[in-house]
Amino acid sequence: MKWTSVLAIYFLVFCFSAFLLLPFGVRTHEEVGVERVPGQADSAPHKFDLPRHLLKAALLACLLTALYVANYQFGWITVDDLDFYN
Repeated sequence: MKWTSVLAIYFLVFCFSAFLLLPFGVRTHEEVGVERVPGQADSAPHKFDLPRHLLKAALLACLLTALYVANYQFGWITVDDLDFYN
């Protein structure tokens, strides 16, 4: 597999991971014990730490991409393994 293909797969997995991790670790103003801004939604996060969120997404994407490439190299799970009609 070419390194450009691995980079493209990593980018796609990174975007998926960033969206997947959005609801985890977010605390609302009520949970923190801080007063809300007038007109603010009840579910709005108190503080969103974008660099930390992107770091978590990058680490998860790195792990998932490494598993994908290892499976590609060693053939642990193939298309024939996923054929449910045989």
